[in-house]
Amino acid sequence: MYPPQRQQAITDLLLAGRSRVTIAAIADRLEVAPETVRRDLEVLERRGVVRRVRGGAELVESVPFEQALAARHADQRAEKQLIATAVIAELPTDGVVVLDSGSLTFVIAEKLPDDRPLTIVTNNLPAAAILADRPQLTVITLPGMIRGLTQAAVDGWTSRRLETLSADLAIVGVNGLTADLGLTTTNPEEAAVKRAMLLAARRRLVPVVSAKLGRNSFCSFAAVSETDKIITDPGADPELLGELRGAGPEVQVAGT
Repeated sequence: MYPPQRQQAITDLLLAGRSRVTIAAIADRLEVAPETVRRDLEVLERRGVVRRVRGGAELVESVPFEQALAARHADQRAEKQLIATAVIAELPTDGVVVLDSGSLTFVIAEKLPDDRPLTIVTNNLPAAAILADRPQLTVITLPGMIRGLTQAAVDGWTSRRLETLSADLAIVGVNGLTADLGLTTTNPEEAAVKRAMLLAARRRLVPVVSAKLGRNSFCSFAAVSETDKIITDPGADPELLGELRGAGPEVQVAGT
């Protein structure tokens, strides 16, 4: 088992109703040495996913930097469903759609219709897996190294492949969105891929839960004015929505 796989397994163990777990229990479950577990916990602590405690670790209730994908799938599920339904209405009747990684884009993938001949280009491995069996869809996975935390292909190969494509629509997620710093994410490689996705498409759509509006993350990859439409949920602050509209794109509140 590679380090990203172990770290995801540790996170899943904590999420599975165990807010605290010992190093010995993790080592026994994963069949690795305690020293290996300690190294993995150090990585997860730097990411803000866990907090080290005597003899083990506990899950951080409010993750300040970047959550594991399993945690994000469960977060704001109702809002993501609303946004995903609104995104589906923006799809072309046929053509090429670039779909980003992330928990919200996974929900969008779950709702993608299978009654139209769309080509889906994605670095989102969980999304590609559920879309592959739909006969009307052509699914193309992007190359590159897989980040265990997001289960997405993100490196130079991914960006270079996107530079050769011309898509009708890009659906790109963010970790933060403000009118001044624009679209932000936590990781430089993720940022480069997201920007390449935007540049590969004639129309650029950003779905984002309201909790991420007004928040800046580590890496900025596009200005708000470089997007065509932002779709969020009814929990969004009207003042923030006004600032985003003033920067140029159409802003839609799903479900209203």
